[in-house]
Amino acid sequence: MARMHTRRRGSSGSDKPVADEAPEWSDVDAEDIEARVVELAEQGNDPSQIGLALRDEGVKGVPVPDVKLATGKKVTTILEENDASPDLPEDLRNLMERAVRLREHMEENQQDKSNRRALQNTESKIRRLVSYYRGDKLDDDFTYNYDVAVELLEK
Repeated sequence: MARMHTRRRGSSGSDKPVADEAPEWSDVDAEDIEARVVELAEQGNDPSQIGLALRDEGVKGVPVPDVKLATGKKVTTILEENDASPDLPEDLRNLMERAVRLREHMEENQQDKSNRRALQNTESKIRRLVSYYRGDKLDDDFTYNYDVAVELLEK
């Protein structure tokens, strides 16, 4: 599949191994995993960081290779059920942080044309994501601009 803002093709990555159930060596109870997910979310971790922490640290010393195989639910689903989900989706939040950083850089360096293009591409991706999430995870009248992004990221 081609990349969004260039004509180049992306390099193919490896696929996850096909598995129907969690490995035998990782026999952690699903309730313990869910409790640890909520605990990590309350500490301020994003869903991807929670997955990495469970893989590396585990629950009670036992690593969890795949939360979905172990519990039957994704990390974001567990967070939504326990009212611990973030107010913005993680991908949108990361793009907004990047756009704010680029905009601040552009205020200091007006002649930096490559970063001006990077800012345009990032804001384009944000607008595409906003239209995807609008009505479901965002308000129906939500529109992106720099001031709104700064305000949302300060929360």
